[in-house]
Amino acid sequence: MKFKQLLKRFILPLLSVFVFCYSTYAQTVTLKGKVTDEKGEPIAGASVKIKGTNAGSVTNTGGLFSLNYNGQGTLIVTAIGFAAHEVKLTGQAQVNVTLADDNKVLNEVVVTALGIKRDKKILTYSTQEIKGESLTQSKEPNLVNAIAGKAAGVQVTSSSGTPGSSSRIVVRGGSSFFGDNQALMVVDGVPVDNSETGNLNSGPGTNRIADIDPSIISNINVLKGAAATALYGSKGANGVIIITTKNGALNKKPLITFSSDFSAEKPLLPQIQNKYSLGTNGNYYDGVTQKTSTSWGARMDTLKINGQPAKVYNQSDLFFKTGHTYNNTINIGGGGTASTYLVSYSNLNQQGTVPTTKFLRNTFFAKYSAQVLKNLNTTFQLNYTNSQNDRLPEGYALESPVWTIFTAPVSYNLQPYLNADGTQRLYRFSRNNPYWVLDNIKNHSGVNRFLPTFTADYKPLSWLTVTERFGADVYTEMDRYHESTQSVSNPNGRLVDNNTTFRQYNNDFMVSANKQFGDFNLDVLLGNNIFSSYSENTYANGVGLTVPGLYNMASASTVTYKEASYLQRKVGFYLQSNIEYKRFLVLSLTGRYDGNSVLSTDHNFYPYGSAATSFIFSEFFSPEFSKVMNLGKLRVSYGTVGNDGSISPYSLLTAYNSATIRNLTFPYAGQSGFLISDVLGNANLKSERINEFEAGFEAGFFNNRISLEASFYSKKTIDGIIPSVSIAPSTGYAATSVNSAVMRNRGIEVLLNASPVKSRDFSWDLTLNFTRNRNKVLSIYKDQQQLGNGFTNIIVGQPYGVIYGTRYARNAAGKLLIDDSGLPYADDNQGIVGNINPNWLGGINNNFRYKQFNFSFFFDIKRGGDIQNNVDGYGYFYGTPKVTENRGPRVVDGVNATTGQPNTIAVNGQAYYQRANSVLESVIQDGSYVKLRNVSLGYTLKPSWLSKSPFKSATFSVTGRNLWIHAPHFTGGDPEVSSFGSSNGSQGIYSFSTPTSKSVDFSLKVTL
Repeated sequence: MKFKQLLKRFILPLLSVFVFCYSTYAQTVTLKGKVTDEKGEPIAGASVKIKGTNAGSVTNTGGLFSLNYNGQGTLIVTAIGFAAHEVKLTGQAQVNVTLADDNKVLNEVVVTALGIKRDKKILTYSTQEIKGESLTQSKEPNLVNAIAGKAAGVQVTSSSGTPGSSSRIVVRGGSSFFGDNQALMVVDGVPVDNSETGNLNSGPGTNRIADIDPSIISNINVLKGAAATALYGSKGANGVIIITTKNGALNKKPLITFSSDFSAEKPLLPQIQNKYSLGTNGNYYDGVTQKTSTSWGARMDTLKINGQPAKVYNQSDLFFKTGHTYNNTINIGGGGTASTYLVSYSNLNQQGTVPTTKFLRNTFFAKYSAQVLKNLNTTFQLNYTNSQNDRLPEGYALESPVWTIFTAPVSYNLQPYLNADGTQRLYRFSRNNPYWVLDNIKNHSGVNRFLPTFTADYKPLSWLTVTERFGADVYTEMDRYHESTQSVSNPNGRLVDNNTTFRQYNNDFMVSANKQFGDFNLDVLLGNNIFSSYSENTYANGVGLTVPGLYNMASASTVTYKEASYLQRKVGFYLQSNIEYKRFLVLSLTGRYDGNSVLSTDHNFYPYGSAATSFIFSEFFSPEFSKVMNLGKLRVSYGTVGNDGSISPYSLLTAYNSATIRNLTFPYAGQSGFLISDVLGNANLKSERINEFEAGFEAGFFNNRISLEASFYSKKTIDGIIPSVSIAPSTGYAATSVNSAVMRNRGIEVLLNASPVKSRDFSWDLTLNFTRNRNKVLSIYKDQQQLGNGFTNIIVGQPYGVIYGTRYARNAAGKLLIDDSGLPYADDNQGIVGNINPNWLGGINNNFRYKQFNFSFFFDIKRGGDIQNNVDGYGYFYGTPKVTENRGPRVVDGVNATTGQPNTIAVNGQAYYQRANSVLESVIQDGSYVKLRNVSLGYTLKPSWLSKSPFKSATFSVTGRNLWIHAPHFTGGDPEVSSFGSSNGSQGIYSFSTPTSKSVDFSLKVTL
């Protein structure tokens, strides 16, 4: 065959095929690149697409992407919180894209239920973020106290100034009659325990969220309504506090940060008189030959003892000391191209204002995230805490030193506390000398706690994510209380050992999909939750110590031992879908189906869910008007959630209890004895139900230089559990539990953020929040109108938490009725004398920056909310409150109960106040306050000053806490406290707890 024919028949066709294939191949280009923000930080999860095609990709944790295209087109890059960016492509193989912040986004990205990050602009419910810097700036060892006043709809109440004491956090008012009303705490998507533990005598314990070091927190998000919390099941019925911890940084060398804080604390004391001595009716008692508990004696400025002017002993100043807190933290963070790490260690040493009280906390936190495969990311973290807490009894207890200090006479020296024969020395009977207590009574608790969490995110497709998250909360607690012999309450001594083991496991498996269909964006989440909680407790109480000072249970002559264990399991299936149309209309639907092992088989599975929508009308604004108002949104939601917090494991059963028959308590003479409980278990109990409607408005002005959010909510609790309603004695039982109560909460929340000034050298940021909640008990059980829960009273038609008790007798016109001795007296019928619920709450936070200086101050405000001031109440009898200094004759304004004529009989101060001591109404005080909760001044050294040093930055700051409190109607130290802890039944009481403190903190923070 000739060459020309060969070329024509074979070579030319083959060459044509080759050229065609090469041309086709040349039109397919592999494009690689990196997406970063304006600071050069990589953006993970950014969407990278070729306009008008299906070609697309998602950036990895390093901001990298890769995709194929035909050599021509427009690249569109989008990410939550950033403005979309387009790049014209003409065959490039490498493109790096920088995304600018989207100024139209309100608060950018927030963490919502199950740790899911969402664009706040399209949320259909209320949530509020608190930055980690704001928490650490408060210098509060307890995380809950650091939140106080910073979030609308949230009320925080501390219990005591003892180091490590509990604080209570409630969102949108109490919803359960007898269950826990505190918000659920969630750390990086995993619920954690926040029980109050550690106290074996009177007074508060420690809420276990105090085990978390605030310095590891990146931010907190508060989820408030049912629509926001439904994905957490019945545990989220009272609101959820989402805690997100810090991460390392990609492509960063190790950065070492060290901070050291030192603070000095002075107690906030009640107003106590110092003008009158121990005694009665103006007569001086020396407390040795004549003993009494009252200070109605002689004037100190005229009293002479052994011919010398009497010395005034300021008992509070002598007993309380300046507390000190030391807090040192070091962390190391960084990362490579596909992994990040953060390791932190913190040591807190808080020495209380009451000698011998302290709280020591050592925490270790480690977090490692890695891109194992191109589409698989994992995170493992561990938080370990060891805490040691020493406290003393508080409140009414005979062992409480604070009681004796606040009621001690100024004429008596409490030291030394021992007589020559070794017995206690005191001016009165039936109390321990407070200085004796310091050396002979102690309540110690030690906790070891582990919080491991593992998370894996797998993306088989660019629009599909599979997440597995497992977390645990495991701690052991060893509590010990000892009381030496010669104690007034236990003359032969007492010893208590209490050991607790707690294990809680939580597993979530989730599949989420995000897909664009034309003008619609669909976001779907499908998941399963498995939850297990187990606690085990052993308690031994020993009395009659055979060897004084030997605090070993073997030293006790009589020992009572108890043990208990509780197991609860839950399983839940949940679905959430968010349908977005052109970014102006959003519909969100949530459903959950829960099963709970503590309920009967007929009621242990229950469904609930929510529906919500938002209309973002600012999407229709013209570009010119958007420069003025960049965001406008209306949202409406309705949700229903279950709440099983009132039902503990095995509570549906009728239990056996240790028997007491007449005056015999078992075990008796070595013989144990049990009787079936007189409270009949109700196997038909079901979860409480909370139905909530919410409507809100959000607006942003001048590119969010001003933002406003307002919400209205109305939530109703039905099937409320009442644990002890009376039943017919013929049943053989006295009471049972029922689902019958109804309660309602309605309120408004307003949040305003503004940046009035924002320049290179100077900025001013302002935040205001306002909360108003109205609670009402609608029914209890059938025609029952009233019920008690500790100090809390539940009365139909009234708010949950009114104060009920003795009140003054009055005539029809409201005038006091006076008896023939000239004194008012108590009415025969008790009634409502106060309401612990505030009228409204508010917070004002200002932050200023001028070059290297930072200055901030924060006011916390409460209007209304009555307090039962028992320090004054008991003090009226003793003659110790400041108000009792006025002891002259007075004619009480009122009418004589016998004649109906105006009272004309004069009485002295002692008679008047000792009568007031018997009437609860006399000690109810308005707890309104304006509190300068925090003020801080800081200075950051210029980087140029550190150029020749190993430090990258250095900041020094001074912070004051509670430096000024204006409480015009309250005579105690701090109107915010509730002395007996965080439970429902102990609110609104100010009663001889360790005073809270005002403090000054000095802080140094450097980075290497």
